[in-house]
Amino acid sequence: MKYPKKLEPGATLGLVCPSSRISEERERECKNVLEALGYRVKLADNLTVDYAGYMAGDGDVRGKWINAMFSDPEVDAIFCVRGGDGGSRVMDYVDFDLIRANPKIFVGYSDVTSLHNAITKECGFVTFHGPMVSSNMVANFDEETKESFFKALNADASYTFQNPKGYEIGVLKEGKACGELIGGNLSLLSASIGTFYEMDTKGKILFIEEVQEPMSRIEKLTYHLRNSGKLKDCAGILLGQFTDCLNKEDPSYTELELYKDALKNLDIPVIYNIQSGHGYPMMTLPMGGVCTLDTQNKKIEFAAPER
Repeated sequence: MKYPKKLEPGATLGLVCPSSRISEERERECKNVLEALGYRVKLADNLTVDYAGYMAGDGDVRGKWINAMFSDPEVDAIFCVRGGDGGSRVMDYVDFDLIRANPKIFVGYSDVTSLHNAITKECGFVTFHGPMVSSNMVANFDEETKESFFKALNADASYTFQNPKGYEIGVLKEGKACGELIGGNLSLLSASIGTFYEMDTKGKILFIEEVQEPMSRIEKLTYHLRNSGKLKDCAGILLGQFTDCLNKEDPSYTELELYKDALKNLDIPVIYNIQSGHGYPMMTLPMGGVCTLDTQNKKIEFAAPER
């Protein structure tokens, strides 16, 4: 799968809120932090709009701005300001034919997962599961997060994914696999089943992360993936950050124990503690990039990009 053009110095960034809104003060902070990095900024006009208390405008408004940023010849890359809720409502209004004709860097995570899966599936180019402007760059754009971000966006050759210092990659199931990387937030992956943007896991490396869900719900969502065949079809699995996902009834039964159970009859390699998701630091992953997972060396390698 092809990568979009690199992010050049002085590029114009289009800022969108596909899900929830931000305050006017936060909007100014988002613009300022990107301009301080040397970029020009175009803002969608719905970033601060409050619809129903948890969305940045209705679905048609948010879809219009995603389309507008991809079609605008002055915009070089589209950065999501934040995730939140309501992203599923936007999917009917996104013009994937237009996006396919205008491939650009697209960055986000969390509720943005549906857009990642749809763009890689329908449009055939790599997107980036990486830091968002309000959620990460304003207050938490540390050097390791920043280095991983620009490395993924501007890679010239094959490269090895690096966790932040002090975060060791763990092995849940041994093996080696290669395939395109797909996935994202567990809740959204589960909710996509039955939609046009339902993920195709066959022969792919599946990345999963989650935030603030009790273990009982992690169980429900994971077994929905298993029972629909999504886990047995994939070539390998990367488990990311499960931020504040607690089991108050039995703290010893963590997400790792749950995935041991869910995957015990499946002959696929699985590694965990990948520092991408809702925690800090937050490493960037190219969704749709060709990924090789090797548990013996605890390595994740991405093939040289095609542009």
